[in-house]
Amino acid sequence: MTTSNQSIWMHIGAGSFHRAHQAWYLHRLLLQGDQRWSIALGNIRDDANPLLDILATQKGEYVLETVTPAGERSYEKITSIRKIIPWDEQLTALVEQGAAAQTRVISFTVTEGGYYLDTHFKLDQANADIQADLKGGARTIYGAITRILQARRAQNTGKVTLLSCDNVRHNGERFSEGLTEFLTLRGENELLAWLATHTSTPNTMVDRITPRPAADIAGRVKQQLGIDDRAPVMGESFIQWVVEDNFVAGRPALENVGVELVASVAAYEEAKIRILNASHSCIAWAGTLIGQSYIHESTGTDQIRQMAYDYVTQDVIPCLTPSPLDLAQYRDVVLDRFSNPYIRDTNQRVAADGFSKIPGFITPTLIECYSRGQSPKATAVLPALFFIFMRCWHKSELPYDYQDGILNETATHAMFTAADPIAVYAHDAKLFGPLASKPQFEQLLRDTIARLDNWVTTATTLTTSH
Repeated sequence: MTTSNQSIWMHIGAGSFHRAHQAWYLHRLLLQGDQRWSIALGNIRDDANPLLDILATQKGEYVLETVTPAGERSYEKITSIRKIIPWDEQLTALVEQGAAAQTRVISFTVTEGGYYLDTHFKLDQANADIQADLKGGARTIYGAITRILQARRAQNTGKVTLLSCDNVRHNGERFSEGLTEFLTLRGENELLAWLATHTSTPNTMVDRITPRPAADIAGRVKQQLGIDDRAPVMGESFIQWVVEDNFVAGRPALENVGVELVASVAAYEEAKIRILNASHSCIAWAGTLIGQSYIHESTGTDQIRQMAYDYVTQDVIPCLTPSPLDLAQYRDVVLDRFSNPYIRDTNQRVAADGFSKIPGFITPTLIECYSRGQSPKATAVLPALFFIFMRCWHKSELPYDYQDGILNETATHAMFTAADPIAVYAHDAKLFGPLASKPQFEQLLRDTIARLDNWVTTATTLTTSH
């Protein structure tokens, strides 16, 4: 239970990542005897209700299993989540907690699609959820945060830090711009003025590979700790959190537990988004296309690993040099992490949200290569793979349900029934920005898709013949 003098870190997004990442760091503080902060956990949508119900019966406690690339497993009971916020359609309890004076940080993991931003980082106003929230709903992070801030302002409960913990480049700035645009469209002028003086939105870089929990974790937890845990979570042993030190209402002493508090996260997030996140998607799309289920399996396939290696080496490293990081070493560490056979991270999980990942993770490298006078042949492999992947989706040939927060199913099916689907794809400014009007980019995509189609056919034949 929380005490009256304790500060609350409210987190929105009850997925595995938060429980393996931010909650772990705050748990480490508690272990050091720093009892000043605890977490209240809630969700915008009802899809996490079964998990929240389980966590409520376990008083917010659960076990985190981590595993190294060598297969060494560790177990730790996480105790930093002290309050579970019940869900209802009006988000009553979430708004109440978010508006409380004790709540000094509100963080969120809504994934890339949950920001509803186009290539120009403007709100996708055509999206049904955004439309609903512009009319007063609370289906999105913008609608939910608006209700919370309205209540904070009305109750005069003070300043609060709004902290994005997602893989969106310049995530704090992007969220702030999206929220400002949202409030402007709603005519919330008084709240906008309050927002400017009562909130901060630091940029962050978060990193720990966290697959969806497998069914066999609970058995290992029981064997190792003797605990019957109905909501265990697992992740790789590697963890990193880099945060701009710009908290307007105080913060936990995160520096005492290994969080890097910096003036700017730009160099860290560029390396992570382009090298780790984009390569992860490349491997997931390619592996799926040749019938593989797991990231480690696909990373261990020489031709797929080479695609990711070449993309980083030939195109990304020149874009990001100079950097405070050893980018070649970072590339090698990332590929080793992806090769961890004990994580059993699925291609399905990593392949998700491609329509956000192309403009967010991949298009900047394409643009910068052209601006240097270089054809981005290695980077073009990634959108080409996604085209072939979505063509399989269109034909109902994917081996799993593809999840994408901003997928326009009608438009995507229409693209593949058009006379020239590649032309429609290449000319999509939401995906490719200024490159959508460049004939040389369209030709590069055509050539790359044709080459990869041949590779898929050959590699699938080899996979199925073994």
